[in-house]
Amino acid sequence: MSDQPRGTMTTAVLYGPHDLRIEQRPVPAPSKGEVLVRVLSVGVCGSDVHYYEHGRIADFVVRSPLVLGHESSGQIVEVGEGVSSARVGQRVAIEPGQPCGRCDQCRAGRYNLCPDIRFHGTPPVDGTLSEFVTVKSDLAFAVPDEISDNAAALLEPLSVGIWANRKAGTEIGTSLLIAGAGPIGLVTTQVGRADGATRITVTDVNRTRLAAALASGATEIAVAGTDDVAGEFDAFIDCSGSSAAIKAGLRSVRPGGSVVLVGMGADELLLPLGLIQQRELHITGTFRYADTWPSAIELAASGRVHLDDLVTGEFGLADVERALNAGRDPHSIKSVVRPALTFRELAGLGATTS
Repeated sequence: MSDQPRGTMTTAVLYGPHDLRIEQRPVPAPSKGEVLVRVLSVGVCGSDVHYYEHGRIADFVVRSPLVLGHESSGQIVEVGEGVSSARVGQRVAIEPGQPCGRCDQCRAGRYNLCPDIRFHGTPPVDGTLSEFVTVKSDLAFAVPDEISDNAAALLEPLSVGIWANRKAGTEIGTSLLIAGAGPIGLVTTQVGRADGATRITVTDVNRTRLAAALASGATEIAVAGTDDVAGEFDAFIDCSGSSAAIKAGLRSVRPGGSVVLVGMGADELLLPLGLIQQRELHITGTFRYADTWPSAIELAASGRVHLDDLVTGEFGLADVERALNAGRDPHSIKSVVRPALTFRELAGLGATTS
């Protein structure tokens, strides 16, 4: 056992749209099979912003106080019964979804589709925008020194990119069209490059993000709705949720190709059924990921992806509301919250603090 921090901790709690409060809560104790993690970095996801702005995503509604955050890294400071004390001190990346392990989907290896999964920062399950959090030991993946605290947190969105490329069948020589150069589009681009794609075209309306796409491994960029995209592609991955982008992307896929819908957009979408049938296109959605963490750690540790390059702002826990609004800046790509760092430490990093 390590030192056991008790007392209270600082936590950012969402009560409703634009109603975020910084509160003190008791430091939790790890139960059997759990570890207590001192949270070191939390990436701000679009879903966090959506809950903050609207109080809901589809059927998931903030009905009671909710702690946001699901892209997380930290250090184990205490273990519960049944967990080796050797884990104390390990730096870890946290997989945020805890499936039941018993249903048909879990037994088939599709635990991301478990109807009873408990996912951090998704009502009513609290997330990680706190100084400490308890998680199942097997969801806290040890990370090597080559992976920074911020990069360890961003293994979660990287997992989305890994899953998207698996669904697309990306391999050596694949040609990819990716719509959307936000954080998910950029990690999808990096994974596509690492998997061997030789042509990667990325579209977006934001030229700053298109420049980031080139730095992430895109071979071509195009301003959506303005520039023409020539030729056909083996696969199209939509990370934008834009109906126009999806329709344009579908028409760029070769016969027998794949279409992977990652971005969250309208609940319903009109698609060119005749084109889909004539070309026998394979269309699938994605919902989170499954069994991606070992691959994500290997990609980041080997330097085949560069997650730290995505971070454009670091904030203290008291500044979570500013972190959630940072995406309004067209030059912003990814904000992270550093709960364990003081104002002075953040300033020393050159981070955004006020």
